[in-house]
Amino acid sequence: MTHLTLAALDDLAIQRAKSGDLGALEQVYRAYESMVYSLARRMCRTPEDAEEVLQETFLEVCRSIKRFRGSAPGSLTAWVKRIASSKALIRIRYEKYRETEEFDEGGFLAGRKDQDVGVSVDLETALEQLSDTARAVVWLHDVGGYTHEEIAGMMQKTISFSKSQLSRAHTRLRTMLGEEIRS
Repeated sequence: MTHLTLAALDDLAIQRAKSGDLGALEQVYRAYESMVYSLARRMCRTPEDAEEVLQETFLEVCRSIKRFRGSAPGSLTAWVKRIASSKALIRIRYEKYRETEEFDEGGFLAGRKDQDVGVSVDLETALEQLSDTARAVVWLHDVGGYTHEEIAGMMQKTISFSKSQLSRAHTRLRTMLGEEIRS
């Protein structure tokens, strides 16, 4: 199966998808599946969670595309990213309720504090060590380009919550990556 690029998704395909054409809906899926999975994988801890987010995103896209007001691939991209980000955040919240007692008592994070923070690690490893919420804020803001206002709305938190999560995450990442913290 070949993956379609966003460039291959034209206005006509979007209009056909909005009218419920299954072939066009599949085109939308193929054009966006890798982008959505990549975003979900960065925000979620496991590949299984990212797969769930991918499925939930496209179920929502299929259910809601008739209400999508744009017609250009660029506006569809932004719309699909918003849905995917929202589904990933919901998944993160859901996972917090399923955490084991051992993790809640700080098993994972406490173990990280005992390690030598001077050891350099790659960015991917460092991001995995952030809390789900902090990692989500970093990806939404730094990679997704969302504003603090948008992140606050998605997470149902305040703008200052988004800003403080990002600031703390950046500080922690710099420490884990072995860089000096600049004030």
